[in-house]
Amino acid sequence: MKNIVWIVGALLFLTSCSEKYRKIDKDDVTVGSERLDTILPEPKTQTEIREDLLKKGYQIFDVIDEKTKDTIIMQQYFIAFLKNGPNKIQNEEESKRLLKAHLAHLKNMYDLGYADISGPFGDIGDLSGITIYNVPTLKMADSLANADPMVKQGSLVIEIHPWWAPKGYSLR
Repeated sequence: MKNIVWIVGALLFLTSCSEKYRKIDKDDVTVGSERLDTILPEPKTQTEIREDLLKKGYQIFDVIDEKTKDTIIMQQYFIAFLKNGPNKIQNEEESKRLLKAHLAHLKNMYDLGYADISGPFGDIGDLSGITIYNVPTLKMADSLANADPMVKQGSLVIEIHPWWAPKGYSLR
């Protein structure tokens, strides 16, 4: 279990170090001979974000921030709780192979934009970790979560719940 925690932690650390997620002053940066502000697209307006989400089938609603009076778009996500399954892997080689396939699946979900974050829990219990899926339907989140090799093998089972969060907010 400690190996799983370390490997998933390392995977999350490496993806968080990616250049595209660092805050930079785009007026002072060039890539080759082009200024970064000519490469990066202009940010979308709230209306454009709202229309795009609705067109793709996402559930949303607006909330007004009492302090700033800003409109915040709340989007429905899906949290998949990864729980210990009935089939425990006895063979260490098979365990390593499945863990590698599991981590590759989670990375693929992240790279494709279906999952926003995944990670293991820091304690030992029935719950091993979570993945937050950024997809429009429970059916899609369930299908993606159940495509995980460790779920298919039965060493993990999935429990999914709808979850609302402000669109565009990040972890701190």
